[in-house]
Amino acid sequence: MSMLAELVEVVIGVDTHSQTHTAAVLDARTGAVLARATVPADPDGYAELIAVAEAHSGLRAWAMEGTGGYGAGLARHLAATGELVVELDRPKRPLRRAGAKSDPIDAERAARDALARTQLAQPKTGAERAALQMRLTARRAAVEAAGATTRQLLAMVITSPEPVRSRFRGQTTRAVITTAAALRPAASSGDIEAITALTVLRQLARRIRFLEAEALDHEKAIRTTVRSWRPDLLELTGVGPIVAATVLTAWSHPGRCRDDAAFAMLAGTAPIPASSGKTVRHRLNRSGDRQLNRALHTVTLTRMHHDERTRTYADRRRAEGKTDREIKRCLKRYIARELYRRLETPPSALDAS
Repeated sequence: MSMLAELVEVVIGVDTHSQTHTAAVLDARTGAVLARATVPADPDGYAELIAVAEAHSGLRAWAMEGTGGYGAGLARHLAATGELVVELDRPKRPLRRAGAKSDPIDAERAARDALARTQLAQPKTGAERAALQMRLTARRAAVEAAGATTRQLLAMVITSPEPVRSRFRGQTTRAVITTAAALRPAASSGDIEAITALTVLRQLARRIRFLEAEALDHEKAIRTTVRSWRPDLLELTGVGPIVAATVLTAWSHPGRCRDDAAFAMLAGTAPIPASSGKTVRHRLNRSGDRQLNRALHTVTLTRMHHDERTRTYADRRRAEGKTDREIKRCLKRYIARELYRRLETPPSALDAS
């Protein structure tokens, strides 16, 4: 496969930030820096960057990190104007003395990194994908906040005065939340410590309920979007709306991953050899999209408990001497392949078959 340097004449590396973007224009043949520019991260700044690029003739490509973060606006603007955008993983930058940092150097490094590549990653695109990503992020924050608040509530119940603590003794977590939400501090008699405990416990319980309701609303919206976009994913064993949405946001669109091996690498499920002597083993892959990896792990656990074929496979591999951890790694790789093939097949083709 040809390197990017053999396909274009100019590469523009961009170092993205919340308020500004810095770009470096490089000659693809010589690697010489032709121009540099720092612009505001707004439509006028995006237009200015394109004007800088158009000052240099020839086919061009844009190389940038953060196409789903700080560079999302620029990536959308470039896609709308038909520009070729290459998405870069965050590089392992060399240590800088005294914390020194240079945005122009980072932009130049992005362009040189892209020039050496033979496998070019495309930015994530699509309104449905962006909507799911926002919903998933908001739901995850609500779930995590509800969990943290629940732990605070339980801890404060334990440290509350005995007249308050006695109301919760022997209750489950859900019962504690219900009891705390119904407390009436103003109607209680006692010292300031007891009244304060009742007030805070009620506020924490009501915050938990608010966060749980918010997470549920996001989940309902996620389910609706998945059903309208790729309802076929929900037919797969172990794939619910949250897993399906996580997979769809990572995959984005057909062709973003060149094959199932690339999708497995994106998910961190591609096996990494860790052999020694006559022993052939593979170790855990900690790279890739960890949310996607977690989604595949959820599917794996569900199938190991509820899918007969998966249980049969696991029993056979255990008989061969494989550990449960190794079996799960194998299953996650198989599931990644199954999901990739399903995603790359249009729903219309599935209906026809």
